[in-house]
Amino acid sequence: MPSSTSSSPVASSASAGAAASRPRFTGRAVVLVLVVLVLLVSYASSTKAYLEQRSQLGDLQDRIDTARAELGGLKRERQRWHDEAYVAQQARERFGFVMPGEVGYQVIEGDGTPLEQSSQLTDPTLSAEEAEPAWFQNLWQSTREAGNPGLVPDPVERIAPPRGAKSD
Repeated sequence: MPSSTSSSPVASSASAGAAASRPRFTGRAVVLVLVVLVLLVSYASSTKAYLEQRSQLGDLQDRIDTARAELGGLKRERQRWHDEAYVAQQARERFGFVMPGEVGYQVIEGDGTPLEQSSQLTDPTLSAEEAEPAWFQNLWQSTREAGNPGLVPDPVERIAPPRGAKSD
């Protein structure tokens, strides 16, 4: 009895012929590929425009933040100029004006030129950085360095008398 799982030689050759005569790409597949390519190109250009606009928005936001910070500084300065004590201080510093009854002094350098004054307030963070560390920080630093000696410097060459000179 022939087995039902085995196929006849005629059936297998017919299926092979049908597969060989079938084109690899059908018209539908070509249209689908073209539609996908058109969509990709249109989305790519839209995505590029979107990313460029986001970059421009970021730049503009940075400019706005900078302008707002500058505007805040200008408002603070304008508010200072409404204070009469500040105006008097600026007149004294910039023009050397004194109030009636006051005596104005000018500090001069050793060569006779006036000593320039700094009308800017010093930044407290700068003076803190320039200040010497506290004693306990120096102590701790020296303890750490003593426990972990770094590279030992080369010994200093001894000064020798010139050649031909007598040494005592």
